[in-house]
Amino acid sequence: MGPQTRKPELYKSKDCAAPLFFRPFFLSTIPIRRHPFSRPLNFENPAYPLSSTCPSLQSSSPNPQLQPQPNPTFANMSSGSSSAPSKKAVHFGAGNIGRGFVACFLHQSGYEVIFADVNDKTVNKINSIKSYKVIEVGSEGTSESVITNYRAINSKTNEYELVKEISEADIVTCAVGPNVLKFIAPLIAKGISKRSNDQTPLAVIACENAINATDTLAEFIKAPENTPLEELEDIDKRARFANSAIDRIVPAQDPSAGLDVKLEKFYEWVVDRTPFKDHKPPKIEGIHWVDNLEPFIERKLYTVNTGHATAAYHGYNRRKSTVYDALQDRSIQDEVKKALKNTAELITQKHGIDQKEQNEYVEKIVRRISNPHLEDAVERVGRAPLRKLSRKERFIGPAAQLAEHGKDCSALMGAAEMAFRFQNVEGDAESAELAKIMEVNTPEDVVKQVCGLQPSDKIFPQVVEVVKRVQADTQESDE
Repeated sequence: MGPQTRKPELYKSKDCAAPLFFRPFFLSTIPIRRHPFSRPLNFENPAYPLSSTCPSLQSSSPNPQLQPQPNPTFANMSSGSSSAPSKKAVHFGAGNIGRGFVACFLHQSGYEVIFADVNDKTVNKINSIKSYKVIEVGSEGTSESVITNYRAINSKTNEYELVKEISEADIVTCAVGPNVLKFIAPLIAKGISKRSNDQTPLAVIACENAINATDTLAEFIKAPENTPLEELEDIDKRARFANSAIDRIVPAQDPSAGLDVKLEKFYEWVVDRTPFKDHKPPKIEGIHWVDNLEPFIERKLYTVNTGHATAAYHGYNRRKSTVYDALQDRSIQDEVKKALKNTAELITQKHGIDQKEQNEYVEKIVRRISNPHLEDAVERVGRAPLRKLSRKERFIGPAAQLAEHGKDCSALMGAAEMAFRFQNVEGDAESAELAKIMEVNTPEDVVKQVCGLQPSDKIFPQVVEVVKRVQADTQESDE
């Protein structure tokens, strides 16, 4: 069977329609100690702030410890500074998120930014252009900032130089995609190995759309093939690994934009402070340091990423071009809101977040992903369906937790079904692999392989039924 184009007839709304009612207790605040989701989280105030360059999106939470750090004043970014920064940051991944989000804040905080990338063209372009613009767009207008004091190293061909820079750096960040972490780990490990125990430990922060991505990176760095056993005993004297949650929509860029990056004004960058308990964490404007990161990670992944992907997959199956186009369709917008009601039930009850606050957060997210200035193709947002259907990701992750307690996750199952239908999409290798998996495996084996679920999981039968429908429709369309 050759590559398939999209088949709108495969979409059957009756199969994935979410119920139009929700249990009454969903609209009330439930004490965290009484709910089966709960566990000790050491919260004094369950309010979680938002960060934005737009003051109207700031949280009104009264707890100063949970307020975001001041947003960088991009007007202060000078492209004509004659003195070199005294601090150094190495960032893996010179893509749009790296240049437009992470490097922007590092630059504003006084760091010289050294990009590490394997793309010769990108590396050469960065080294030949002395400045680029970060363009923020929103309903209140557009603003620009100029980024300078950076350079790039090809991590594939200039390993020695990059390892040396890591050994001297204050911070290492990355935005390369979760599947690439294992490839950058050996270089970071070598750089850490060359550091003196007398230096301030290197701060390592992975900025990925994945839960506890820095932990994953640290596991690769500490693997025997990358770090000798004798060096693991005191590796914390040379490096500290801090998980983070990042939130900023960076759409596909104009091919003629060069290094310039267009993104939304809103952002959130939350980082775990606990690895730096015996010394101050690196000073980076824009980071909100917290002692308990899990609520921020799950709130972001299960709201922003779930909502964005739900719109994209439903839109793809209804032949919409962009996420913006998809959300102009009332039925798709309803599916997104239903999916986010499912996840809101988990988030509010598991983490003690006020229901009203979460509802307001959801409304802001829907407005953000509906931003006409950030039109993004549904194919781009939906790419990598295998990862997005995996056990801890945006659909199966919250649905599995809800199912374990007998709660409604039907809208999440509807979104997951649309993701399973995202097959053989041009330019997306995972969608082609998904099609092969669906073609040659039983529904049960598909769920085990793709979603990482087992028959003992309460959600397992529901996902199996989803796969059965998709496989049946595919076979019917091929006959």
